[in-house]
Amino acid sequence: MNFNKAEFEFAVGAASQLKPSELPEVIFSGRSNVGKSSLINKLVNRKALARVSATPGKTATINFFRVDEFHLVDLPGYGYAKVSKSEKDRWAKLMEGYFNQDRRFALVVQIVDMRHAPSKDDMNMIDYLYQRELPFIIVLTKKDKLKKTQQQKRLAELEQELADYSDVPKFPFSAVTGEGAQEIREYIEKCVNEEAETLC
Repeated sequence: MNFNKAEFEFAVGAASQLKPSELPEVIFSGRSNVGKSSLINKLVNRKALARVSATPGKTATINFFRVDEFHLVDLPGYGYAKVSKSEKDRWAKLMEGYFNQDRRFALVVQIVDMRHAPSKDDMNMIDYLYQRELPFIIVLTKKDKLKKTQQQKRLAELEQELADYSDVPKFPFSAVTGEGAQEIREYIEKCVNEEAETLC
């Protein structure tokens, strides 16, 4: 699977604008400013496929990118305090509308900042994915911002913080060094192939 073969296809701001799901979908979810765009760009070896915004909460659409044999789906970030209530409501409707459709969900990449305990919004999203039995992994970003001893400490703490989801694969990741990127690519490829096989 060629992750370098990536291009933007379309964006939607309301569930009613969603096109039918024709390819397996790999969905990227996380709070605003968690490093989602940096992760996507590193996975596809591009500097700016997904825009890195200086303003958290700015991405208000679901963005679809064609990556070889699947759609990479970039969800708008959640949990930014300065976003208005009406915008939060629109976000919730958009997410609900997307996940309630009959779509080819291959994998959800749920992103959490490794430096901190998962936020309430993070836990709500993780629990939602778990309850819905959607296939997902947890990627722990900003690893490079911690020293080695801090990394080990945080990984041990995360085991406790995410104890209810101990069976969910977790991947520490650094956007600076690219550490973890290849393992995440391999897991995505496995899930895309498995989703495609279920249709055969």
